Amino acid sequence: MEITLVLLIILVGLVFDFTNGFHDAANAIATSISTRALTPRIALAMAAVMNFAGAFLGTEVAKTVGSGIIGAPQGSSGLTLVLCALVGAIAWNVFTWWKGLPTSSSQALIGALVGAALAASGTVYWSGVVDKVILPMILSPLVGVALGYTLHLVILWAFRKASPRRTTRRFRMAQTVSASAMALGHGLQDAQKTMGVIVLALVTAGWQDDFSVPLWVIAAVAAAMAAGTYSGGRRIITTLGRRITHLDPPRGFAAETSAATVLYITAFVLKAPISTTQTITAAILGAGATRRASAVRWGVARTIVAAWILTFPGAGLPAAALYLLIHALTGL
Repeated sequence: MEITLVLLIILVGLVFDFTNGFHDAANAIATSISTRALTPRIALAMAAVMNFAGAFLGTEVAKTVGSGIIGAPQGSSGLTLVLCALVGAIAWNVFTWWKGLPTSSSQALIGALVGAALAASGTVYWSGVVDKVILPMILSPLVGVALGYTLHLVILWAFRKASPRRTTRRFRMAQTVSASAMALGHGLQDAQKTMGVIVLALVTAGWQDDFSVPLWVIAAVAAAMAAGTYSGGRRIITTLGRRITHLDPPRGFAAETSAATVLYITAFVLKAPISTTQTITAAILGAGATRRASAVRWGVARTIVAAWILTFPGAGLPAAALYLLIHALTGL
């Protein structure tokens, strides 16, 4: 039974990572597509390659997710908990993709883990949830807004005397670099969360003693995310690239560069699992607001923020309900 559950968790974990890829593909490339810096097909291919590469850059976030959020019971009960969490996170990802809402796959996964753990009477490390998840996820969008706004003001000042047409052309080319950096950061951050869950299952089953991430886990997760990214999440690309605010190449470059900076700092320095979706959305808001406050469609922004708030319970409640149902039917 435990072997079956572990294999099922690995499979479902890779499915979650695939949904993370197509759900969050917009994070890296929506701005580049909307400014016509890249065509959709080239942008998706570039993002998939950079996502794959980013997954190999570190495992500290994976260790945080695997060991610092919940303590799963040993054996089949703990494995069932992890499986239900993955299903709850996938369900939320698919629902919000269908609605075209750029919500956080990271928050969905962590909310589902906490919901399933509470249902299973498992241990929730609330200090870790607050310090490593809640606070970084609150602060990262605020920093993203500030950086996006500030960087675009610097660009406006630095190129105030340059030809607008030449400036636009140069930043359209520069967006290839900034979009690549954003896609690399997305792979660095989001792939590690699935790695952490798979390693949690391996430790729960007693297949390994620590939370180090095996190379085969990194490779499998990287491939699943790259495949999902290449399949593309065009509904969310439209929301991020066009519905929040009008973006030109300088604003797109400012948003992508700011968001990528936040992703790298939180992954390498803070070792915190933050939301790439929230970070790039906030950076887009900041860069768009330099034109004027009314240039941002605040109604769309409010809908997105409401979806962010609902993500924890939206993924946690189904995960908890599924665990209770399976436990009632099977005793696991």
